[in-house]
Amino acid sequence: MRTILLGPPGAGKGTQADRIVEKYNVPHISTGDIFRENIKNGTELGKKAQEYMNRGELVPDDLVVEIATDRLLKDDCKERGFLLDGFPRTVYQAQKLDEFLAANGQKLDKVIDLEVSEDVLMIRLTGRRVCKACGASYHVVNIPPKQEGICDKCGGELFQRADDNEETAKNRIDVYNKETAPLVDYYEKAGCLARIDGAAGLEETFSEITAALGE
Repeated sequence: MRTILLGPPGAGKGTQADRIVEKYNVPHISTGDIFRENIKNGTELGKKAQEYMNRGELVPDDLVVEIATDRLLKDDCKERGFLLDGFPRTVYQAQKLDEFLAANGQKLDKVIDLEVSEDVLMIRLTGRRVCKACGASYHVVNIPPKQEGICDKCGGELFQRADDNEETAKNRIDVYNKETAPLVDYYEKAGCLARIDGAAGLEETFSEITAALGE
């Protein structure tokens, strides 16, 4: 299964990605994780990316594509497919991904787009709390911890990320709408897009996803 998960910040991609990976036994390819792994291991690609990040610049599309497709060449992706999360971010990256897959005799099976209104996104983003110790994510309304301010999993302290305040959350949504939302039209024209109601309950949303994936 070769699938892409799209959706604005706060759409619930992380939660649904975990469920998809568990059910379908596919590698979860997160761009952020790939970047961190390459930088941590001191790879040539990681060093290049770090140079841009140190200057406060965006990593260029071609380098993002190179880092992402390098990961897709690993044995686990060749054998079991992948779930891409955070890549591609632009139509240009999507075109380069298509070229890469075609060159390797592959193609995308489905692109899942989690659709959520901006009002709901703002509630979700500003209510998120993250564990300082293990990174587990909660929400003061939708997924509250058993004990306020304490992680259920490890007992760590929960905090609100700086990018989860109202102003920053609105900016993140605006950036997504400008840069990444055009991918919806791109993949719809390609005939592989599945629009999913990301504002439904967790189970309802996952049921829609599995139906779109053919189960």
